[in-house]
Amino acid sequence: SASTSVQGLISGKIDIYQGGATAISGNLGGSDIIYVAAAVDQSTLVLFGQKGLNSFEGLRGKSVATTSPGAFGEIALRRSTKEHNMEVGKDVKLLYHRGTPEALATFLAGNADGLIVTPPQSDIARSKGYPVIIDYYERGLKIIGPGTAVTREFFQKYPNALRAFLMAYLDGVKRCFEDRAFADKINSKYSRISDPQVLEDNYQTGLKVWNKNMTVDPDAIRIVLEGSANPQAKAADPRRFYDNSIIEAVNREYASKLFPGEVK
Repeated sequence: SASTSVQGLISGKIDIYQGGATAISGNLGGSDIIYVAAAVDQSTLVLFGQKGLNSFEGLRGKSVATTSPGAFGEIALRRSTKEHNMEVGKDVKLLYHRGTPEALATFLAGNADGLIVTPPQSDIARSKGYPVIIDYYERGLKIIGPGTAVTREFFQKYPNALRAFLMAYLDGVKRCFEDRAFADKINSKYSRISDPQVLEDNYQTGLKVWNKNMTVDPDAIRIVLEGSANPQAKAADPRRFYDNSIIEAVNREYASKLFPGEVK
């Protein structure tokens, strides 16, 4: 899960975390974790209701399946409840899960009234005819995730390792843009999804949101802080949570050659 991965980062059991907003929760909790790149910062979250539940107001007094506490599903839902004069915990109950497959399973079993997930699980729910309450990509929600996060100590000690990781990641992005069959094969292998339509929908989403320029946008962090339940978040400076120096160097020296005219 996202929270377990961040715990591994803090303990030193893992070096690099590729995930969502949970790294911000870790930083707010006292761990010096920072983002060094943003693979995606346009939200692909989709909020669904059970069949017949078509509006956000219909979720009042209901439950929504999501992933880890503090992850971007919770952040987006807190933002939406506020917009509808509702509160998480009071008007809407969140059911936390290890990951998106588990959240989807709870929803499909009828044990949650709503579901907030990203592709490919959102594509599966959509293909089964569940009503979309909010498509956050269409709303233009910008939120970091997945982003690349490390401890500041690792960042300072191993800049070359990070540079190599980010260059390799960009190689993968370029390959996915240029080789659809390869992208589908890898997606199917790790998601365990074989439905051609779901893979098609997921790939098309990727084409819209995969960043070629992975510079971290402070606004994509600010929105997490604004929606956080942590009382320290509101006053926190977004600049505390990222360092773009390595990805900016990678952009100049490498990404600009991979994607000429698109990255400088």
